[in-house]
Amino acid sequence: MVRTLVPFDVTICGIPELDQFRDARVSHVLSIIDPQEPEPDSFRFYPSHERLTLRFDDVVGAYPGFQAPGRDDVKKLLDFGQSLQSSGKDGHLLVHCHAGISRSTAATAILLAQHNPGREREAFLALLDLRPHAWPNTRMVDYADELLERKGKMLMALGEYRRALLERKPHLAEIIRNIGRGNELPK
Repeated sequence: MVRTLVPFDVTICGIPELDQFRDARVSHVLSIIDPQEPEPDSFRFYPSHERLTLRFDDVVGAYPGFQAPGRDDVKKLLDFGQSLQSSGKDGHLLVHCHAGISRSTAATAILLAQHNPGREREAFLALLDLRPHAWPNTRMVDYADELLERKGKMLMALGEYRRALLERKPHLAEIIRNIGRGNELPK
């Protein structure tokens, strides 16, 4: 499904999985890591690639002691997305955060939707195949919806994705509640 949205390969992972992709012909890397997290060592062994590192915590609101994703972070993400278009069919985008569940999956869906106005739902549903346990960061998607002038379409697509995921894996609802993000569960 991803190749119907973008002409390049897309991989999502967490930091512990990075070594698995060093020989995967990655041309672009989007790293989203906690503000105090050191640069992952794995990239010393990757071939030359374009890379953007964003630093913020995986939170969906303002919380003391945490740095939430901001509008400027999502703007940088979208600027990076523009450069991906030139990579063509030989490109390979690797997106990672700490666990490959929230920030990286939000970023991936945002990048897929960026180049496919009107196909926001497809962009988010692609996560079901790319990362079957994804729970994209709502705050990032909200900023992207605003910056891309999608008038709520991205947030609606995020809701549709979450409903589809919970149909497949209903047990995830309890996990989402337990980590304090129950307000993100679809109604």
